[in-house]
This record gives sequence, structure tokens and C-alpha cells, in this order.
Amino acid sequence: MEIGGPELTRALRASRRRQQVGALTLVAPALIFLIAVFAIPLALFTFRSVDNAETWSVLPLTRSALSNWDGKDLPPETVYAALATDVQAIERSAAATLGRRLNYSEPGMRSLIISLHGLKLDPARPVAAQMIAANVRWGEHRIWQVIDSESGRLTPYYALRALDLQLADGRIVASSSEDSATFRSIFARTFWISGIVTLLCLIIGFPVAYVLATAKGWFGRILFISILLPFWTSVLVRSMSWILLLQQNGILNRFLIDIGLINAPLTLIYNRTGVYIAMVHVLLPLFVLPLYGVMLKVDRALLRAAASLGARPLAVFRHAYLPQVIPGVMAGLVLVFVTAIGFYITPVLVGGGGDQMISYFVAFYTNASVNWGLAAALGTLLLLATLLCLGVFRWAFGSATMVTGR
Repeated sequence: MEIGGPELTRALRASRRRQQVGALTLVAPALIFLIAVFAIPLALFTFRSVDNAETWSVLPLTRSALSNWDGKDLPPETVYAALATDVQAIERSAAATLGRRLNYSEPGMRSLIISLHGLKLDPARPVAAQMIAANVRWGEHRIWQVIDSESGRLTPYYALRALDLQLADGRIVASSSEDSATFRSIFARTFWISGIVTLLCLIIGFPVAYVLATAKGWFGRILFISILLPFWTSVLVRSMSWILLLQQNGILNRFLIDIGLINAPLTLIYNRTGVYIAMVHVLLPLFVLPLYGVMLKVDRALLRAAASLGARPLAVFRHAYLPQVIPGVMAGLVLVFVTAIGFYITPVLVGGGGDQMISYFVAFYTNASVNWGLAAALGTLLLLATLLCLGVFRWAFGSATMVTGR
């Protein structure tokens, strides 16, 4: 019996659905793994940049009382009483955590909260008067502005702080003071170092990739292994090796002194020069390898045709060769730049205090300062910058170039 018309259409749709279900079944384990170990932790990390559970969860009465405060004068007695009740109802460790969180916005808040936690209040007297008598700062309007602005479920504090901004008078966004405005310059330094490293990889890596693509026989194999071998070596090992090579009594300085090029050792380590050298060494394979793959597929017939028509070598390179390898160049550049802006180990080991990139401060606020909100905000901004770079590259050259370099 022949099948035609609607029956054929239904059969084709059923077959297509079976193929789609089969394909989804094959990729489901990888997709679940990606969601579990990447997407969910990344979402939780990003949420930390606006999460305000440290204050929101322990100040329920204060939040309710502040909802009726106009913010112009000092809050009424009910707000003082609500705050005292909330703070004294929690454990001392929770009060210290609350004080530390509020201290980010206003110095001195930690001692205020801890002293309030241990304050013995007389039920027969007004709470406001007792709190102000214990510490005159409870009579400052700024203190209550901070508590009001930082008592919500979500907070813009960390995101603003990561951009060197703050809430002035409780509501208005303004630039931070010069003493505390540091992150814009750190982000600028990160992008500057990453840009210089990317440029150096282009200058060094293009001729290396060309020689690698045109080399034949044993020389080509040795050259290819020399590119891959550092790529397989740990970043930590490579960075430590540069310390041995570049220090003042290291191999390089001793060699230059022995051959008479210099009279005194050069300062090549724990500064920006050392960071550039070590980062270029680590990231150069990321530029060379995709460009090498594209150069292998260059149509040499076009080059010979251009030369036979009288074009000079520079014109052949510019008009016949370069357009064919530009996708590989751009793929290598974006790989190097995106990887460089997140570098941590190499600048820490071979750079100085003024050479640390934003990833250093993400690690510092995560491990040393234990300010996870600010660490998450800095990391989120770094992630957004990375996605912006990838988006611009995709818009300019297409998504296929990002993967294949073609």
C-alpha cells in the first residue's frame, strides 16, 4: 500500500521527531554536566553581586518600620525600637556579619551594630534616646540613610563599588572619592596589558605561524613541537621559569654582562616588562595555532597568479595572501585577548604591585577580605567585558570564524 498526501507528511514529521529525540538523548549528558558545573555556579556567582541576604534576613522589623520614613529627618522612635529588637534578637556573630556588611557603605557601622547588640535597654525609657546616649552617631542622618538603602533584598552597592560609584545621600549615584576610586584604573590597566600582550603576540606570532606553515620535513616537525611543548607545560611552571631567567642575577642578565652588552643587571622582573614577557610566552600558542591552521589552507595558486601578473611581493602579500589569513589572525587575537584579561598567576608571580590585573582583586576579595559580593561584582564585570569582546568579534566576522578561523 502506497503512502501519500497527509500520511506521508505525518510519517516524515514522526521520523524527524525521532531523529531530534535521538540527537537530544546523545547530547543530554553533556548538556546536564555543563548546566551543573558551569551554568548554575556562574549564575549563583553573578547573583552574589546583588544579593543582600546579610542585612535583609536579619532586619525584618527595621525594614517594615523604615517603609514609612520619609528620609528627611531622623527616623521616629518606632524605627529605633525595631532596629534594637532586630539586632539584639540575633547572635553576636550574625551581628558582626551585619556590621561588617554595613561598614562597606559607612565606616564605623560595625562597632555601632556590635555595641547595640550588647546594649542594655530600659523598657521604661525611649529607645532612641538610649541609643544616642550610648553612641552619638545614632543621631546622625547618614547612619539611617545607609541602613535604609542597604536593608532591601537586593543591593546595587557591589555593582556600583566595582565601577567606583556610590549612593550619595542614600539615593543619588555619584563617583567615589579619589581615595577609594581604584577599580576603574585597575580595569583600564587590565585592558591595557591585555592589549599590549595581544599586539606582541601578533607581531611575534604571525611570522612564526608563516614559517611553521611553509616549513617541510624534519624542520617543520621540530618547529611545530617547539610551539606545542610550552603549550602543554603548566602556566605556573612557565611563570616560575621566567623568574629564574629574568631576575637580577639570573641567566639572562649574567649572559648579557658576560658578553659585554650591559655593565649592571637589568630590572626585568617584578615589573611590567616581566609581565609582558611571561604573558606573551604563555599566550603565544593561542595565536599561532589557529593562524597556522588557516595558513595551511591558503590557495597558493592565487599567489602565483598575482606574481605572474607582475605584482611585487608586498602587493602579493597585501592583496592575495593577507585577505585569506585575516580570519585566522582575528581568531588568534580574540583568543589571546579574552584569555589575557582573566590572567591571574603570571602577573602575581612576575609583576609588581602596580601590575596586578582585575583577577587578582577578585581572588583577594574572595579569599583574603571575604567580601564575596564585591568579588562577584568584579567577576561579573569581567565576564561582561569578555562577552562584549566576543560579541563584537562575532558581529564583525561571524560565529564560524570564532571556532574555525575561517
